[in-house]
Order: sequence, then C-alpha cells, then structure tokens
Amino acid sequence: MANIKSAKKRILVNQAKADRNKAVRSGVKTAIKKVYAAIATGDKAAATAELSAATKVIEMAGSKGVYHKNNVAHKVSRIAKAVNEMA
Repeated sequence: MANIKSAKKRILVNQAKADRNKAVRSGVKTAIKKVYAAIATGDKAAATAELSAATKVIEMAGSKGVYHKNNVAHKVSRIAKAVNEMA
C-alpha cells in the first residue's frame, strides 16, 4: 500500500473508475446479447427495438470514454448488419 496521501487517493479513484467502466461494459454486452436474442426469435420488430436501445447504450459508453470511437462504430455496425440481414 502506498504511504503518500495523494497516491492513496489515486488508488481509490482508479478503483472507482475501473468499477464504473466494468459496469458500463457489462451493460453494453447485455444490450448486444438482447439484440442477438431478438434476432434468434425471428421477430424483426423486437430486433429493431433492441438495436435502437443497444446503439444508445454503446454510444453513451463511447462518449464516456469507456470505448474508443472506432470500437463503438464497429460494435454498432456489426449488430445493425445482423438485424438488417434478418429474413
């Protein structure tokens, strides 16, 4: 453990940020899973609704700095393509 007060604070702040980022990443994964689950059921309307919700969650994560903007674009593009390819 650090001895300097500022170093102790850094440890606490970094842990809080790591926990917040982990929660955001978990939410993104859940949103993506919901999109793929809706695709698996074959319900285009539900898949489109889940796509909209997932896109919002992913882009919010990008705006908070959890994901790089190119990673955000990749994730959104991949799920949008999956929804658009539904029969």
